[in-house]
Amino acid sequence: MRFGLWVVVGLLLLAVPGTASGAVDHPSWTGSWEAAPSGTTAGLPGAAVRNVVHLSVGGGALRVRVGNRFGVAPLRVGAVTVAVRRGSGAGAVAGSMRVVTFRGGRTVVVPAGRELLSDPVRLTVRAAADLLVTVFVPDDCGPATEHRTALQTSYVARDGAGHAGDEDDTAYTAKAVSRWYYVTGVDVRATTRGSVVALGDSLTDGTGSTPDTNHRWPDLLADRLRRHRLGVLNAGIGGNRLLRDGTGPSALARLDTDALDRAGVRFLVLFEGVNDINGTPAATDPDAYAAAYRTIVARAHARGIRVVGVTLTPYRGHPAYSAAREGVRQRVNAFIREGGVFDAVADADAALRDPADAGRLSPRYDPGDHLHFDDDGMAAVASAVGKALGRWR
Repeated sequence: MRFGLWVVVGLLLLAVPGTASGAVDHPSWTGSWEAAPSGTTAGLPGAAVRNVVHLSVGGGALRVRVGNRFGVAPLRVGAVTVAVRRGSGAGAVAGSMRVVTFRGGRTVVVPAGRELLSDPVRLTVRAAADLLVTVFVPDDCGPATEHRTALQTSYVARDGAGHAGDEDDTAYTAKAVSRWYYVTGVDVRATTRGSVVALGDSLTDGTGSTPDTNHRWPDLLADRLRRHRLGVLNAGIGGNRLLRDGTGPSALARLDTDALDRAGVRFLVLFEGVNDINGTPAATDPDAYAAAYRTIVARAHARGIRVVGVTLTPYRGHPAYSAAREGVRQRVNAFIREGGVFDAVADADAALRDPADAGRLSPRYDPGDHLHFDDDGMAAVASAVGKALGRWR
């Protein structure tokens, strides 16, 4: 079975623009890691935040995206550095620390509502490497743009002046387990076949998986695709919706900024809708989902990007469940499978449901809340998406 999957994935890659093998024949920029901004949290004036991020593909240079998308005032950044992480803490591999500049300057002001991409940084990074991206903000610039559900321990030097470039971790005595601050993406320059963006909610963001293990399904998909030099970007936001703003802007509203505008995107995987079914007010008209899916696919196709639709998974036993909402889910899934809108379909519903009760998650994939997925469930989604990608020849 595994051999067969890689055969079809290989056939998929032949279809990507580039050389006859599907590879781009010269180095180019592609996304390697992403954290879609989900909102704001209290700023940390005077602190240096050492964000730990996990790359999907490597390269010979990188650039960092710093965000103030939801800020209410200009963000004055005193220093940004990047280094390869040493071990499991906040220390850097000796000799890997680099200063990040923006238009040649070591400091930068990010306007409210904006993100800025850094100058290229000469640093060779391997696939699946952990990077330390440290941001020092000297002053109180108001609320900090964050990604709330990091499921990754990062570190904070409360007295951050002069410590952004430290290779040792002595100053980084505080931990920030649940958030990434300010940093929204890392691109690498390499000979790749581009990237896959996973656009979704908490099921994509990783809720239910084991923290500090990179067991979100996009991470596991990246493991599957790494040998083919395809980056994978996680644009999931816990609490996000397809049709309406919720936690973060709706999928429709953030499609360009979090997915289509990212570097080197070749494929979009769309796994979103359950929070609309369960939200207030609930979205009960399957035609509204169909219209949103059509819009997203049309906008992606206009950029030459193929789209995989992922069926919505079961959640009987969760407090939000009702028979009426289950009926909406079934009708939405029927459209995803049979509507002919998506270039391919990953049937996560079929892969994860309980064989004895199609309205429930299989117990082997349920972390206990009957909605999200444990590590095995994340692996099952990654497998379903990998198979859907492999159908393109």
